[in-house]
Amino acid sequence: MAAEVMLMNEIEAKAASMGIDLIIDFNSIQLPRGEDCGIVSDDEDVYHDDHLEFDSGFGNVIVVDNLPVVPREKFEKLEGVIRKIYSQIGVIKEDGLWMPVDPETKKTLGYCFIEYNTPQEAELAKEKTNGYKLDRAHIFAVNMFDDFDKYMRVPDEWAPPEIKPYTPGENLQKWLTDEKARDQFVIRAGTDTEVLWNDARQSKTELVYKRTYWTESFVQWSPLGTYLATVHRQGAAVWGGANTFNRLMRYAHPQVKLIDFSPGEKFLVTYSSHEPSNPRDANRVVINIFDVRTGKVMRDFKGSADEFTIGGAGGVAGVSWPVFRWGGGKEDKYFAKLGKNMISVYETETFSLIDKKSLKVENVVDFSWSPTDLILALFVPELGGGNQPARVSLVQIPSKVELRQKNLFSVSDCKMYWQSNGEYLAVKADRYTKTKKSTYTGFELFRIKERDIPIEVLELDNKNDKIIAFAWEPKGHRFAVIHGDNPRPDISFYSMKSSHNLGRVSKLTTLKGKQANALFWSPGGRFIVLAGLKGFNGQLEFFNVDELETMATAEHFMATDIEWDPTGRYVATAVTSVHEMENGFNIWSFHGKLLYRILKDHFFQFLWRPRPPPFLSAEKEEEILKYLKKYSKKYDAEDQDVSMLLSEQDREKRRMLKEEWEKWISEWRRASEEEKLERQKLRDGEASDEEEEYEAKEVEVEEILDFSEEVLFEE
Repeated sequence: MAAEVMLMNEIEAKAASMGIDLIIDFNSIQLPRGEDCGIVSDDEDVYHDDHLEFDSGFGNVIVVDNLPVVPREKFEKLEGVIRKIYSQIGVIKEDGLWMPVDPETKKTLGYCFIEYNTPQEAELAKEKTNGYKLDRAHIFAVNMFDDFDKYMRVPDEWAPPEIKPYTPGENLQKWLTDEKARDQFVIRAGTDTEVLWNDARQSKTELVYKRTYWTESFVQWSPLGTYLATVHRQGAAVWGGANTFNRLMRYAHPQVKLIDFSPGEKFLVTYSSHEPSNPRDANRVVINIFDVRTGKVMRDFKGSADEFTIGGAGGVAGVSWPVFRWGGGKEDKYFAKLGKNMISVYETETFSLIDKKSLKVENVVDFSWSPTDLILALFVPELGGGNQPARVSLVQIPSKVELRQKNLFSVSDCKMYWQSNGEYLAVKADRYTKTKKSTYTGFELFRIKERDIPIEVLELDNKNDKIIAFAWEPKGHRFAVIHGDNPRPDISFYSMKSSHNLGRVSKLTTLKGKQANALFWSPGGRFIVLAGLKGFNGQLEFFNVDELETMATAEHFMATDIEWDPTGRYVATAVTSVHEMENGFNIWSFHGKLLYRILKDHFFQFLWRPRPPPFLSAEKEEEILKYLKKYSKKYDAEDQDVSMLLSEQDREKRRMLKEEWEKWISEWRRASEEEKLERQKLRDGEASDEEEEYEAKEVEVEEILDFSEEVLFEE
């Protein structure tokens, strides 16, 4: 520090001797218009072409219009009424209520300003009291103070909007045309986010795009893989492109915590939660639904966290996430929310309730959409101590007609599992025994596509077994159940089609005593990973359900996440930063061969990029499978070329290692020759370095270690 001060003093002295003034007014420096000297501004995002709304500082102030016009003697009474109404919603600041008065008539002007402690309270006040009927002649019109500036900018005369010339966009699906038919994935480690190709043939990754501080919390692919979403303090953004990742759209939502796409990627739902000024009040929740392409807010929902906690305790601050569940597959026509004694179903043409009213269902606690059809499955628990049984109902949307209902007796809990094609629905029902002291589990299996939707009851061989996990085979008719007690439960496989009767469920096999607590089916069915996560330390078993045989067993110690790639060819297992050591991911083949391993410190996320569904019909897919050997010849040849290339690369690597070794040996031999004379001198002229030519001799050496002299006196 002292050296820096001395250097600065020298510079100042030199400048003074040359008559140069070092005090510069940077505000006086004017660059040519549009010139940035090649330096990109840190505020590039802020000064983007989009016109952003900036906070004026009055976000906690509302304007209440259509108040009674009263003389001074009634002023205090009117103020008391308004304060009573609005203080129930939030804390009004001291001197935070002001009613302007006409200086000539001394009467109020019919409106007032109210200042709350927080903008969230002001927004809630606007939402709750806009349209409030004080009496027949006075209906409140409430606006945010910040909105008036926006209203004032509206021109007096209408002008047609400017038509921008069409510029063709990038091909956001170009990654699907990769010549090697590879898949992409995104990872987050430390401050870096990377998109990579999975080049499994070469047993490595290939970088597509990398960015530091790309997101402030997490990233998320859209359901069809078109976009990658990032989350920031001021909102969310989506990215994509033909050859790289450009920002395509931003969605302003301060303090956003969670996001969710609709299945067809048309809409993005964002969520934030804000603490109230009064600790006794519930958190304030704001949910926006954006049009993904335009960035326009199609509908917003605001209220206390209590209004969004029904139906689970996931998400943030007790809110079940996603709050809105989408129906109708990729069409994105409907979305629904669970409420108290009702299910609110909205349509996306107007973003309003179907028939302008919710579906009334007394004491409903859960619902789920069919993945393919506009059918809601809903669950109502027992009431009146068992006098009114629990029930599962299937309801058609938008007609709200009940298609099927099943009463369930002595039920303590219930969970619903849809098969991916919407052909079957499994209802896992936990029932009380006669003594009410314990429970057992059974399944109600609905055949949705069959006439009158028949229901079949399935109980395990030991109905007292605890159910640890359940999973349908994607696009198939089989399902797997982990049941029993840890540490070695059993795993049973069932089919909805038996060899003798297509309408009966049958058990295929039971695997005894497996170290597994999670099931991961391949997206194409047939293969499944039986995984032991958490307490089982990452035990993996790759199982072929067609042949009912284990293909491989392995371990990824402390694995926290397992995910199949969208084609069902590869499996990724990862250890995220919940563990301090061995962070990173492994890539396996579908039959359990470890292909490569990547270690990454502070590893947070691994997500395969989803693929859109194929355009091929089911018949065409069956035809391809039938003649797969014919189609596979081309790819077998490619695999052979890759294998030869890898062999050549291995040979080249070995050749380079051999050359490096020989070079090292040569250098040491040269050094040995250079030092030969020196070694000969050390050996008293002996020329040879070979130990066999030496004769061992024993030489005795006497050495005086100590000497002392003592004088003795005689008496």
